[in-house]
Amino acid sequence: MYGCKAWTISKQIQNKLEATDMWFLRRMPRIPWIAKKTNERVLNEANKRRSLVRTIRKRQATFLGHVMRRGKLEYLVITGKFEGKRSRGRKREKIMDGLARKSIRYTGRRQR
Repeated sequence: MYGCKAWTISKQIQNKLEATDMWFLRRMPRIPWIAKKTNERVLNEANKRRSLVRTIRKRQATFLGHVMRRGKLEYLVITGKFEGKRSRGRKREKIMDGLARKSIRYTGRRQR
């Protein structure tokens, strides 16, 4: 998760991260893939919740708070406020788009 504060997480990448999280949880108790256990059953057995994407989003939100207060080059890069014309094609996804799409509030309470 080194450098995850600057990752742009699309829906595809989020699905891959969640699959990786489940892979980690299956590897720790050495559950083989032929056991045919559902993800919910593995989570219940481990007494865990999916937390990898949540942790990344939390780190991004705290990093974003630091960057937005400074107002320097990092602020321009994250908000995408550059002068001039933009290139052709679909707009590139920014960190702000990913955080706004999920709109997770981190108040220290459990998410339901």
